[in-house]
Amino acid sequence: MTTRASAGELRALTGVRGIAAWFVVFYHIRLSIAGLPIALRDVFAKGYLAVDFFFLLSGFVIWLTWNDRLRIGGMAGVPRFLQKRLARIWPLHLVTLAGAIALALVLRATGRDDPQFVFPELPLHIVLLQNWGFTRHLAWNDPAWSISAEIAAYLLFPVLVMAVDWRRVPSAALLALAGLLLLALHLAIDSPTLGTDIPRYGLLRCLIEFTTGSIVCALWLRWRTARAAIGAAISIATALIIMWIAGLPETLVIPALFATLLLLLALTSGRPHNPFETRTIHFFGEISYATYLGHFILWKAFKLAFVADANAVSPAKIALYLGLVLLASIALYHLIERPAQRWLNRR
Repeated sequence: MTTRASAGELRALTGVRGIAAWFVVFYHIRLSIAGLPIALRDVFAKGYLAVDFFFLLSGFVIWLTWNDRLRIGGMAGVPRFLQKRLARIWPLHLVTLAGAIALALVLRATGRDDPQFVFPELPLHIVLLQNWGFTRHLAWNDPAWSISAEIAAYLLFPVLVMAVDWRRVPSAALLALAGLLLLALHLAIDSPTLGTDIPRYGLLRCLIEFTTGSIVCALWLRWRTARAAIGAAISIATALIIMWIAGLPETLVIPALFATLLLLLALTSGRPHNPFETRTIHFFGEISYATYLGHFILWKAFKLAFVADANAVSPAKIALYLGLVLLASIALYHLIERPAQRWLNRR
């Protein structure tokens, strides 16, 4: 995903994507880290919420990049849009899924089994339909569930573009609509957490947050030169954080908070000394898709190879694993993700 506007890349959005991907990594390994302080473990336990930010960010970026192209080109531009989206997400998904299959076959060959690897459901995972209501649990490469949901958002995006032009809708109406969408998500997920029953609610979670992200982009386009918008976004974000601390449901507060923070990040992108735009953070953002898709199966393989007690992995081994995730992310990005994307986009 390229985060670009007419004036150049919104580097802050790319950078924060990398931070979010590493929160997902720590979410998956938190219970295995020996000696991890409870407070830090509780922070990592909310790492699944990074996916909600990804959905909002995806809606923002795709609206920014493709709204005018599809509106001008009409339905004739839809195949190219879908081609470029598939070129972006599918090759790396296939490679990481192949790694999961190889691990499953090794386990079978050595007389072991893992309920994570459900072979009858494998065709659904190959074509990224596993989270469209066809399964009742996560399987194979867990993080890929969100990519499956994104496929649905990509298919519906041209319909959204043809149905409404957010630029013609008053700001107050856009804010009200975004609020109603997120309220509907809260009411639909009859649970205190957004991570509840992903096979059932994950697709809805994606579609609503993706659409909300497109509304945030429309608001940014009209407010990006208004100085007061930054102060207003900070005030709203602060109020939402206080509400969450006070006990309001995560399903009600967090999507609205993330939408506000997304707007704030876009409004402040390009400003001097922005911590999300440093070279290192930006690089982590560039390779974040590889980090997100690659870390889960690598963790399974790492535990099988190096860990005797999966509930108490030493900090030294955790550091080794994190280093391997970083190296694998760099390799996957440069050797698989980008070359495959360029090759498919030339077809």
